[in-house]
Amino acid sequence: MALKGLDIFKLTPKTNCKECGSPTCMAFAMKVAQGAVELSKCPHMSEEALATLSEATAPPMKTIKVGTGEAEYTLGGETVLCRHEKTFVSKPRYAVSICSADEDIDAKLEAAKKVDYDRIGERMHVEMLYLSYCADKGVDAYVELVKKAMDCGKTLVLDCTDVEAAKAALAVCKDAKPVLDGADASNYEAMSAVATEAGVVLGVRGADINELYDTTAALEKLGNKNLVLNVGTASVKDAFATTVQIRRAALKDQNRTFGYPSIVNVGALAAGDPTMQAALVSLFTVKYGSIIVMESMDYAQALPLYGLRQNVFTDPQKPMKVEPGIYPLNGGDENSVCLTTVDFALTYFVVSGELERSGVPCNLIINDAGGLSVLTAWAAGKLSSTSVSKFIQENVEPKVKCRKLIIPGKVAVLKGDIEAKLPGWEVIVAPNEAVQLVKFLKDLQANGEI
Repeated sequence: MALKGLDIFKLTPKTNCKECGSPTCMAFAMKVAQGAVELSKCPHMSEEALATLSEATAPPMKTIKVGTGEAEYTLGGETVLCRHEKTFVSKPRYAVSICSADEDIDAKLEAAKKVDYDRIGERMHVEMLYLSYCADKGVDAYVELVKKAMDCGKTLVLDCTDVEAAKAALAVCKDAKPVLDGADASNYEAMSAVATEAGVVLGVRGADINELYDTTAALEKLGNKNLVLNVGTASVKDAFATTVQIRRAALKDQNRTFGYPSIVNVGALAAGDPTMQAALVSLFTVKYGSIIVMESMDYAQALPLYGLRQNVFTDPQKPMKVEPGIYPLNGGDENSVCLTTVDFALTYFVVSGELERSGVPCNLIINDAGGLSVLTAWAAGKLSSTSVSKFIQENVEPKVKCRKLIIPGKVAVLKGDIEAKLPGWEVIVAPNEAVQLVKFLKDLQANGEI
Protein backbone atom coordinates (compact mmCIF):
# COMPACT_ATOMS: atom_id res chain seq x y z
CA MET A 1 0.00 0.00 0.00
CA ALA A 2 1.28 3.52 -0.84
CA LEU A 3 2.44 5.57 2.11
CA LYS A 4 0.65 8.74 3.10
CA GLY A 5 2.30 11.96 4.17
CA LEU A 6 1.98 11.11 7.87
CA ASP A 7 3.65 7.72 7.35
CA ILE A 8 6.59 9.40 5.65
CA PHE A 9 6.75 12.10 8.31
CA LYS A 10 7.21 9.49 11.04
CA LEU A 11 10.42 8.34 9.35
CA THR A 12 11.80 11.78 8.48
CA PRO A 13 14.13 13.69 10.84
CA LYS A 14 12.42 16.49 12.78
CA THR A 15 14.60 19.39 11.70
CA ASN A 16 14.28 22.44 9.51
CA CYS A 17 14.85 21.44 5.88
CA LYS A 18 16.35 24.01 3.52
CA GLU A 19 15.83 21.75 0.52
CA CYS A 20 12.05 21.64 0.77
CA GLY A 21 11.72 25.32 1.66
CA SER A 22 9.59 24.55 4.71
CA PRO A 23 10.14 25.23 8.44
CA THR A 24 9.15 21.61 9.20
CA CYS A 25 9.61 18.28 7.49
CA MET A 26 5.88 17.62 7.59
CA ALA A 27 5.51 19.77 4.48
CA PHE A 28 8.34 17.87 2.83
CA ALA A 29 6.70 14.55 3.70
CA MET A 30 3.43 15.71 2.15
CA LYS A 31 5.23 16.79 -1.00
CA VAL A 32 6.90 13.39 -1.26
CA ALA A 33 3.55 11.63 -0.82
CA GLN A 34 2.06 13.77 -3.61
CA GLY A 35 5.01 13.06 -5.91
CA ALA A 36 5.98 16.73 -6.06
CA VAL A 37 9.53 16.20 -4.78
CA GLU A 38 11.98 13.32 -4.65
CA LEU A 39 12.74 11.68 -1.31
CA SER A 40 16.49 12.04 -1.87
CA LYS A 41 16.17 15.84 -1.79
CA CYS A 42 16.12 15.80 2.02
CA PRO A 43 19.78 16.00 3.21
CA HIS A 44 18.82 14.89 6.73
CA MET A 45 17.33 11.54 5.73
CA SER A 46 19.22 8.56 7.16
CA GLU A 47 20.28 5.76 4.84
CA GLU A 48 18.05 3.32 6.68
CA ALA A 49 14.99 5.55 6.39
CA LEU A 50 15.83 6.31 2.75
CA ALA A 51 16.06 2.61 1.93
CA THR A 52 12.78 1.91 3.74
CA LEU A 53 10.87 4.69 2.07
CA SER A 54 12.35 4.60 -1.44
CA GLU A 55 10.64 1.38 -2.43
CA ALA A 56 7.41 2.25 -0.63
CA THR A 57 7.12 5.64 -2.33
CA ALA A 58 8.15 4.37 -5.77
CA PRO A 59 5.47 4.18 -8.47
CA PRO A 60 3.41 0.95 -8.25
CA MET A 61 4.66 0.14 -11.72
CA LYS A 62 8.42 -0.21 -11.88
CA THR A 63 10.38 2.00 -14.28
CA ILE A 64 12.50 -0.09 -16.63
CA LYS A 65 15.20 1.19 -19.00
CA VAL A 66 16.20 -0.73 -22.13
CA GLY A 67 18.68 0.00 -24.90
CA THR A 68 21.58 2.45 -24.91
CA GLY A 69 22.43 5.85 -26.35
CA GLU A 70 19.83 7.25 -28.73
CA ALA A 71 18.07 3.88 -28.63
CA GLU A 72 17.56 3.95 -24.85
CA TYR A 73 13.90 3.95 -23.82
CA THR A 74 12.04 4.14 -20.53
CA LEU A 75 9.13 1.76 -19.97
CA GLY A 76 6.59 1.67 -17.15
CA GLY A 77 6.61 4.08 -14.21
CA GLU A 78 2.88 4.70 -14.64
CA THR A 79 0.76 5.84 -11.70
CA VAL A 80 -2.75 6.09 -13.20
CA LEU A 81 -5.00 4.02 -15.44
CA CYS A 82 -6.52 6.90 -17.41
CA ARG A 83 -4.92 9.93 -18.99
CA HIS A 84 -7.55 12.31 -17.60
CA GLU A 85 -6.41 11.41 -14.07
CA LYS A 86 -2.81 12.42 -14.66
CA THR A 87 -0.32 12.53 -17.52
CA PHE A 88 0.96 9.17 -18.69
CA VAL A 89 4.69 8.74 -18.15
CA SER A 90 6.20 6.34 -20.70
CA LYS A 91 4.86 5.98 -24.22
CA PRO A 92 4.67 2.49 -25.77
CA ARG A 93 7.43 1.56 -28.19
CA TYR A 94 6.73 -0.05 -31.53
CA ALA A 95 8.69 -3.07 -32.78
CA VAL A 96 8.67 -5.26 -35.88
CA SER A 97 9.29 -9.00 -35.72
CA ILE A 98 11.90 -10.97 -37.64
CA CYS A 99 12.53 -14.71 -37.26
CA SER A 100 15.79 -16.54 -37.85
CA ALA A 101 13.81 -18.85 -40.16
CA ASP A 102 12.78 -16.00 -42.48
CA GLU A 103 14.25 -16.16 -45.97
CA ASP A 104 14.19 -12.41 -46.54
CA ILE A 105 15.90 -11.20 -43.35
CA ASP A 106 17.97 -8.50 -45.06
CA ALA A 107 14.90 -7.08 -46.82
CA LYS A 108 12.93 -7.02 -43.55
CA LEU A 109 15.74 -5.23 -41.75
CA GLU A 110 15.87 -2.62 -44.51
CA ALA A 111 12.08 -2.24 -44.46
CA ALA A 112 12.21 -1.55 -40.71
CA LYS A 113 14.34 1.52 -41.43
CA LYS A 114 11.98 3.10 -43.95
CA VAL A 115 9.42 4.59 -41.56
CA ASP A 116 11.42 7.47 -40.08
CA TYR A 117 10.13 11.05 -39.97
CA ASP A 118 9.64 13.99 -37.59
CA ARG A 119 6.29 15.30 -36.41
CA ILE A 120 6.03 18.25 -34.04
CA GLY A 121 9.57 17.82 -32.81
CA GLU A 122 9.29 14.05 -32.21
CA ARG A 123 10.99 11.36 -34.26
CA MET A 124 8.55 8.74 -35.53
CA HIS A 125 10.26 5.46 -36.38
CA VAL A 126 10.34 1.75 -35.59
CA GLU A 127 12.15 1.78 -32.27
CA MET A 128 12.69 -1.93 -31.65
CA LEU A 129 13.29 -5.24 -33.42
CA TYR A 130 11.68 -8.39 -32.02
CA LEU A 131 14.01 -11.24 -32.99
CA SER A 132 12.50 -14.73 -32.77
CA TYR A 133 14.59 -17.87 -32.41
CA CYS A 134 13.79 -20.88 -34.61
CA ALA A 135 15.16 -24.14 -33.22
CA ASP A 136 15.11 -25.76 -36.68
CA LYS A 137 17.58 -23.17 -37.97
CA GLY A 138 19.88 -23.54 -34.98
CA VAL A 139 21.83 -21.21 -32.73
CA ASP A 140 24.26 -20.00 -35.40
CA ALA A 141 21.46 -18.65 -37.60
CA TYR A 142 19.97 -16.81 -34.64
CA VAL A 143 23.30 -15.26 -33.68
CA GLU A 144 23.77 -14.16 -37.28
CA LEU A 145 20.32 -12.51 -37.21
CA VAL A 146 21.21 -10.68 -33.99
CA LYS A 147 24.48 -9.44 -35.51
CA LYS A 148 22.68 -8.06 -38.55
CA ALA A 149 20.00 -6.43 -36.38
CA MET A 150 22.67 -4.74 -34.28
CA ASP A 151 23.69 -2.68 -37.32
CA CYS A 152 20.21 -1.11 -37.50
CA GLY A 153 20.77 0.96 -34.35
CA LYS A 154 17.50 -0.16 -32.79
CA THR A 155 16.77 -1.71 -29.40
CA LEU A 156 16.55 -5.49 -29.61
CA VAL A 157 14.06 -7.85 -27.98
CA LEU A 158 15.24 -11.45 -28.05
CA ASP A 159 12.27 -13.81 -28.34
CA CYS A 160 14.05 -16.95 -27.18
CA THR A 161 13.20 -19.59 -24.58
CA ASP A 162 16.27 -21.73 -25.32
CA VAL A 163 18.88 -21.01 -22.65
CA GLU A 164 21.92 -21.83 -24.79
CA ALA A 165 20.66 -19.83 -27.75
CA ALA A 166 19.95 -16.89 -25.42
CA LYS A 167 23.50 -17.05 -24.05
CA ALA A 168 24.97 -17.08 -27.55
CA ALA A 169 22.80 -14.16 -28.69
CA LEU A 170 23.58 -12.07 -25.61
CA ALA A 171 27.29 -12.68 -26.13
CA VAL A 172 27.11 -10.42 -29.20
CA CYS A 173 24.49 -7.88 -28.11
CA LYS A 174 24.40 -7.57 -24.30
CA ASP A 175 26.23 -4.21 -24.35
CA ALA A 176 23.26 -2.77 -26.28
CA LYS A 177 20.98 -3.69 -23.33
CA PRO A 178 18.34 -5.72 -25.16
CA VAL A 179 15.32 -7.40 -23.59
CA LEU A 180 15.60 -11.19 -23.22
CA ASP A 181 11.98 -12.29 -23.61
CA GLY A 182 12.24 -15.95 -22.73
CA ALA A 183 11.46 -16.82 -19.11
CA ASP A 184 8.60 -19.21 -18.44
CA ALA A 185 7.56 -21.70 -15.77
CA SER A 186 9.98 -24.35 -17.07
CA ASN A 187 13.17 -22.29 -17.41
CA TYR A 188 12.85 -19.14 -15.31
CA GLU A 189 15.76 -19.95 -12.97
CA ALA A 190 18.23 -20.53 -15.78
CA MET A 191 16.94 -17.57 -17.79
CA SER A 192 17.11 -15.29 -14.76
CA ALA A 193 20.74 -16.27 -14.25
CA VAL A 194 21.53 -15.57 -17.92
CA ALA A 195 19.77 -12.17 -17.89
CA THR A 196 21.32 -11.14 -14.57
CA GLU A 197 24.82 -12.06 -15.71
CA ALA A 198 24.36 -10.07 -18.93
CA GLY A 199 22.72 -7.16 -17.08
CA VAL A 200 19.61 -7.10 -19.27
CA VAL A 201 15.86 -6.94 -18.73
CA LEU A 202 14.10 -10.31 -18.62
CA GLY A 203 10.75 -10.94 -20.29
CA VAL A 204 8.35 -13.28 -18.49
CA ARG A 205 5.55 -15.30 -20.07
CA GLY A 206 2.96 -17.86 -18.95
CA ALA A 207 0.29 -20.16 -20.33
CA ASP A 208 -2.30 -17.93 -18.65
CA ILE A 209 -2.41 -15.00 -16.26
CA ASN A 210 -2.10 -17.23 -13.19
CA GLU A 211 1.06 -18.90 -14.45
CA LEU A 212 2.42 -15.50 -15.46
CA TYR A 213 1.85 -14.23 -11.92
CA ASP A 214 3.42 -17.30 -10.28
CA THR A 215 6.50 -17.17 -12.52
CA THR A 216 6.94 -13.45 -11.89
CA ALA A 217 6.66 -13.98 -8.13
CA ALA A 218 9.22 -16.80 -8.33
CA LEU A 219 11.65 -14.52 -10.21
CA GLU A 220 11.21 -11.83 -7.57
CA LYS A 221 12.11 -14.37 -4.88
CA LEU A 222 15.32 -14.98 -6.80
CA GLY A 223 16.00 -11.26 -6.50
CA ASN A 224 15.28 -10.37 -10.12
CA LYS A 225 12.98 -7.34 -10.44
CA ASN A 226 14.29 -6.15 -13.79
CA LEU A 227 11.34 -7.58 -15.71
CA VAL A 228 8.74 -7.05 -18.41
CA LEU A 229 5.61 -9.18 -18.76
CA ASN A 230 4.63 -10.86 -22.05
CA VAL A 231 0.82 -11.03 -22.12
CA GLY A 232 0.75 -14.00 -24.49
CA THR A 233 -0.71 -14.79 -27.89
CA ALA A 234 -3.50 -17.30 -27.11
CA SER A 235 -6.13 -14.88 -28.43
CA VAL A 236 -6.84 -11.17 -28.75
CA LYS A 237 -9.38 -11.46 -25.94
CA ASP A 238 -6.93 -13.12 -23.55
CA ALA A 239 -4.09 -10.76 -24.41
CA PHE A 240 -6.26 -7.70 -23.85
CA ALA A 241 -7.71 -9.06 -20.61
CA THR A 242 -4.26 -9.92 -19.28
CA THR A 243 -2.84 -6.52 -20.22
CA VAL A 244 -5.65 -4.65 -18.48
CA GLN A 245 -5.69 -6.92 -15.43
CA ILE A 246 -1.98 -6.66 -14.71
CA ARG A 247 -2.16 -2.87 -15.02
CA ARG A 248 -5.16 -2.66 -12.71
CA ALA A 249 -3.59 -5.07 -10.22
CA ALA A 250 -0.49 -2.89 -10.05
CA LEU A 251 -2.11 0.54 -9.95
CA LYS A 252 -5.43 -0.08 -8.21
CA ASP A 253 -4.60 -3.00 -5.93
CA GLN A 254 -0.96 -1.95 -5.37
CA ASN A 255 0.15 -5.48 -6.25
CA ARG A 256 3.79 -4.94 -7.17
CA THR A 257 4.23 -8.47 -8.49
CA PHE A 258 2.35 -7.26 -11.56
CA GLY A 259 3.97 -3.82 -11.42
CA TYR A 260 6.01 -4.15 -14.63
CA PRO A 261 5.71 -2.99 -18.25
CA SER A 262 4.16 -5.35 -20.81
CA ILE A 263 4.99 -6.85 -24.19
CA VAL A 264 2.12 -7.37 -26.66
CA ASN A 265 2.80 -9.25 -29.90
CA VAL A 266 -0.06 -8.24 -32.20
CA GLY A 267 1.88 -9.70 -35.13
CA ALA A 268 1.21 -13.13 -33.67
CA LEU A 269 -2.34 -12.28 -32.62
CA ALA A 270 -3.32 -11.25 -36.17
CA ALA A 271 -0.71 -12.93 -38.35
CA GLY A 272 -0.88 -11.97 -42.01
CA ASP A 273 -3.48 -9.23 -41.49
CA PRO A 274 -1.76 -5.81 -41.39
CA THR A 275 -5.06 -3.94 -41.09
CA MET A 276 -6.09 -5.88 -37.99
CA GLN A 277 -2.59 -5.50 -36.57
CA ALA A 278 -2.79 -1.72 -36.95
CA ALA A 279 -6.17 -1.73 -35.22
CA LEU A 280 -4.77 -3.81 -32.35
CA VAL A 281 -1.74 -1.54 -32.02
CA SER A 282 -4.08 1.42 -31.56
CA LEU A 283 -5.99 -0.55 -28.92
CA PHE A 284 -2.90 -1.53 -26.95
CA THR A 285 -1.39 1.95 -27.33
CA VAL A 286 -4.23 3.20 -25.17
CA LYS A 287 -4.56 0.08 -22.97
CA TYR A 288 -1.74 -0.70 -22.01
CA GLY A 289 1.14 -2.07 -24.05
CA SER A 290 4.70 -0.99 -23.34
CA ILE A 291 6.37 -2.83 -26.23
CA ILE A 292 3.98 -3.54 -29.11
CA VAL A 293 5.18 -5.89 -31.84
CA MET A 294 3.96 -5.96 -35.45
CA GLU A 295 4.99 -8.12 -38.40
CA SER A 296 5.94 -5.01 -40.36
CA MET A 297 5.16 -1.30 -40.56
CA ASP A 298 4.67 1.05 -43.50
CA TYR A 299 3.64 4.71 -43.72
CA ALA A 300 -0.04 3.86 -44.13
CA GLN A 301 0.05 2.20 -40.70
CA ALA A 302 2.58 4.53 -39.09
CA LEU A 303 0.90 7.89 -39.67
CA PRO A 304 -2.27 7.22 -37.64
CA LEU A 305 -0.52 5.09 -35.00
CA TYR A 306 2.24 7.57 -34.19
CA GLY A 307 -0.27 10.42 -34.28
CA LEU A 308 -2.45 8.57 -31.76
CA ARG A 309 0.52 7.81 -29.53
CA GLN A 310 1.71 11.38 -29.59
CA ASN A 311 -1.73 12.71 -28.68
CA VAL A 312 -2.27 10.24 -25.82
CA PHE A 313 1.22 10.54 -24.35
CA THR A 314 1.61 14.31 -24.51
CA ASP A 315 1.21 16.36 -21.33
CA PRO A 316 -2.21 18.07 -21.70
CA GLN A 317 -0.82 21.05 -19.80
CA LYS A 318 1.82 21.56 -22.49
CA PRO A 319 0.22 22.14 -25.89
CA MET A 320 1.88 20.58 -28.91
CA LYS A 321 3.67 23.18 -30.99
CA VAL A 322 5.46 23.26 -34.32
CA GLU A 323 8.78 25.00 -34.73
CA PRO A 324 8.58 28.65 -35.87
CA GLY A 325 9.83 29.12 -39.41
CA ILE A 326 8.97 29.22 -43.09
CA TYR A 327 7.22 26.12 -44.48
CA PRO A 328 7.13 26.07 -48.32
CA LEU A 329 4.11 24.17 -49.65
CA ASN A 330 3.27 22.98 -53.18
CA GLY A 331 6.73 23.94 -54.41
CA GLY A 332 6.63 27.40 -52.87
CA ASP A 333 9.74 29.55 -53.33
CA GLU A 334 10.95 33.07 -52.61
CA ASN A 335 8.41 34.52 -55.05
CA SER A 336 5.38 32.71 -53.60
CA VAL A 337 2.70 34.36 -51.49
CA CYS A 338 3.05 34.18 -47.69
CA LEU A 339 0.41 33.10 -45.20
CA THR A 340 0.74 33.21 -41.44
CA THR A 341 -0.92 31.41 -38.56
CA VAL A 342 -0.10 30.28 -35.01
CA ASP A 343 2.22 27.48 -33.88
CA PHE A 344 -0.54 25.36 -32.28
CA ALA A 345 0.00 21.94 -33.88
CA LEU A 346 -3.66 21.25 -34.66
CA THR A 347 -4.03 24.64 -36.38
CA TYR A 348 -0.86 24.07 -38.36
CA PHE A 349 -1.91 20.65 -39.65
CA VAL A 350 -5.43 21.79 -40.53
CA VAL A 351 -4.23 24.91 -42.35
CA SER A 352 -1.28 23.25 -44.10
CA GLY A 353 -3.54 20.41 -45.23
CA GLU A 354 -5.96 22.81 -46.88
CA LEU A 355 -3.11 24.78 -48.45
CA GLU A 356 -1.66 21.59 -49.93
CA ARG A 357 -5.10 20.66 -51.23
CA SER A 358 -5.32 23.98 -53.07
CA GLY A 359 -2.20 23.22 -55.11
CA VAL A 360 -1.18 26.89 -54.98
CA PRO A 361 2.56 27.44 -54.29
CA CYS A 362 2.90 29.36 -51.02
CA ASN A 363 4.98 29.90 -47.89
CA LEU A 364 3.32 29.20 -44.54
CA ILE A 365 4.86 31.46 -41.90
CA ILE A 366 4.75 30.17 -38.32
CA ASN A 367 5.88 32.37 -35.44
CA ASP A 368 5.86 31.70 -31.71
CA ALA A 369 2.33 32.10 -30.30
CA GLY A 370 2.76 30.01 -27.16
CA GLY A 371 1.11 26.94 -28.68
CA LEU A 372 -2.31 28.60 -28.55
CA SER A 373 -5.08 28.69 -31.13
CA VAL A 374 -5.63 31.84 -33.21
CA LEU A 375 -8.26 33.61 -31.09
CA THR A 376 -6.75 32.45 -27.79
CA ALA A 377 -3.30 33.66 -28.84
CA TRP A 378 -4.75 37.01 -29.97
CA ALA A 379 -6.65 37.46 -26.69
CA ALA A 380 -3.51 36.59 -24.71
CA GLY A 381 -1.36 39.02 -26.68
CA LYS A 382 0.72 36.20 -28.21
CA LEU A 383 -0.56 36.94 -31.72
CA SER A 384 -0.32 40.65 -32.39
CA SER A 385 0.72 43.04 -35.10
CA THR A 386 4.02 43.53 -33.27
CA SER A 387 4.85 39.82 -32.98
CA VAL A 388 3.90 39.12 -36.60
CA SER A 389 5.73 42.10 -38.08
CA LYS A 390 8.86 41.52 -35.99
CA PHE A 391 9.07 37.87 -37.00
CA ILE A 392 8.60 38.70 -40.67
CA GLN A 393 11.22 41.47 -40.61
CA GLU A 394 13.78 39.26 -38.89
CA ASN A 395 13.12 35.88 -40.48
CA VAL A 396 11.09 36.28 -43.67
CA GLU A 397 12.17 39.44 -45.49
CA PRO A 398 15.80 38.25 -45.91
CA LYS A 399 14.58 35.02 -47.56
CA VAL A 400 11.37 35.86 -49.43
CA LYS A 401 10.89 38.42 -52.20
CA CYS A 402 7.09 38.32 -52.30
CA ARG A 403 5.50 41.09 -50.25
CA LYS A 404 1.96 39.76 -49.96
CA LEU A 405 0.88 38.37 -46.59
CA ILE A 406 -2.39 36.54 -45.89
CA ILE A 407 -3.50 36.60 -42.23
CA PRO A 408 -6.20 34.53 -40.48
CA GLY A 409 -9.70 35.88 -40.99
CA LYS A 410 -10.48 35.73 -37.27
CA VAL A 411 -7.85 38.41 -36.59
CA ALA A 412 -8.78 40.71 -39.47
CA VAL A 413 -8.55 43.56 -36.96
CA LEU A 414 -4.74 43.31 -37.17
CA LYS A 415 -4.60 44.16 -40.89
CA GLY A 416 -4.07 47.91 -40.56
CA ASP A 417 -1.47 47.69 -37.80
CA ILE A 418 0.54 45.02 -39.63
CA GLU A 419 0.59 47.08 -42.83
CA ALA A 420 1.76 50.11 -40.84
CA LYS A 421 4.61 48.12 -39.30
CA LEU A 422 5.57 46.36 -42.53
CA PRO A 423 6.14 49.06 -45.16
CA GLY A 424 5.85 47.68 -48.66
CA TRP A 425 3.74 44.70 -47.67
CA GLU A 426 0.16 44.10 -48.80
CA VAL A 427 -1.90 42.36 -46.14
CA ILE A 428 -4.82 40.19 -47.29
CA VAL A 429 -7.45 38.81 -44.91
CA ALA A 430 -8.22 35.10 -45.33
CA PRO A 431 -11.61 33.45 -44.66
CA ASN A 432 -12.54 32.54 -41.09
CA GLU A 433 -12.42 28.77 -41.67
CA ALA A 434 -9.49 26.74 -43.01
CA VAL A 435 -11.74 24.69 -45.27
CA GLN A 436 -12.47 27.88 -47.27
CA LEU A 437 -8.78 28.42 -48.08
CA VAL A 438 -8.79 26.19 -51.17
CA LYS A 439 -11.34 28.24 -53.11
CA PHE A 440 -9.94 31.50 -51.69
CA LEU A 441 -6.40 30.84 -52.95
CA LYS A 442 -7.53 29.49 -56.30
CA ASP A 443 -9.65 32.62 -56.85
CA LEU A 444 -6.70 34.87 -55.97
CA GLN A 445 -4.50 32.92 -58.35
CA ALA A 446 -7.08 33.03 -61.15
CA ASN A 447 -7.43 36.81 -60.75
CA GLY A 448 -3.67 37.30 -60.84
CA GLU A 449 -3.57 38.69 -57.30
CA ILE A 450 -0.93 36.19 -56.14
